[in-house]
Amino acid sequence: MVDIPSLEGLSDYDVTWPWTSGEALAPGLTCVFRVRNEARNLPWVLPPILSAVQHVLVVDNGSDDGTPEVAQRVAEQCGASDRFTLLHYPHAVARAGSEHLATPATSVHSLTHFYNWCFSHVRTTYSMKWDGDMVLTPEGASILRDLSWQLQPTRTVVAMPRHPLTVVDESTGWLDLSLRFLEPWVYPMGPDTTFVKAFDWELREQPASAERLVLQQGLVVEVKWLDADEYAHWRRDGVDFTNTRLYRKLREFEVDEAIRTGRAEQLGGLVRVDAPAGEHVIDYVTRTWLRQQPRPLVTHSLPAALRERRPR
Repeated sequence: MVDIPSLEGLSDYDVTWPWTSGEALAPGLTCVFRVRNEARNLPWVLPPILSAVQHVLVVDNGSDDGTPEVAQRVAEQCGASDRFTLLHYPHAVARAGSEHLATPATSVHSLTHFYNWCFSHVRTTYSMKWDGDMVLTPEGASILRDLSWQLQPTRTVVAMPRHPLTVVDESTGWLDLSLRFLEPWVYPMGPDTTFVKAFDWELREQPASAERLVLQQGLVVEVKWLDADEYAHWRRDGVDFTNTRLYRKLREFEVDEAIRTGRAEQLGGLVRVDAPAGEHVIDYVTRTWLRQQPRPLVTHSLPAALRERRPR
């Protein structure tokens, strides 16, 4: 029995949940990655996750940089091939915002359907959404490792702050400590925690009875490479943030612009980190620098640049 048939009638991309098909969920936590062209990041991203959870599911969405091969190789190097699954989702997925809004929720091109299809392959009692540019610290991996069994008798949604790290070169980075960038990442599996269509993006439902757990700051960084220039299309085509609800995207754009134009120190909320010789700045930040900083890392609730653009 199919729970969510794809609008296009592609049976391989219909959604059938394990509780419908009668498959039992094993105790544990599965981390689900939806990735496209993350080969550069995965050698940092995957090892701490593989050390922390019972299973990792990587869903590749049309990468052309060798992402699937890198993911498979890292899993083998970590001795975790038996806890690693690689799937492919070949359909172009609508971007958050107007594209998402215009796409029917059950289309294979919808963020909502894409997420439901990915998570329908989970076979543990808890699942975790994760991005291909997010690197756990050793402390973060340890906490997740404990949570993977501590959560089992509960129905708990776990949120975690992340800290954007813009890598300028191997030894230099700028860490954005202006906002907590708090999102829920870990959910119990079940018919009351599936994805629905929201205005700008997909939204995972949370049952009213679920407990909420917010983890501390300093457990994960979101890696951005300055030389990747991921906001080039915004500079080329222009983007109007006047009435945006996407404060996070506005902040990311302003940080990128400030670093490129030598104004990072004036923007506020940015901290320059210089790694010791011979150590990559990603390793230094996640293994040493964050651990040594006083808490709380983030003391700002909303940067001035965002307050000035608050929608009326």
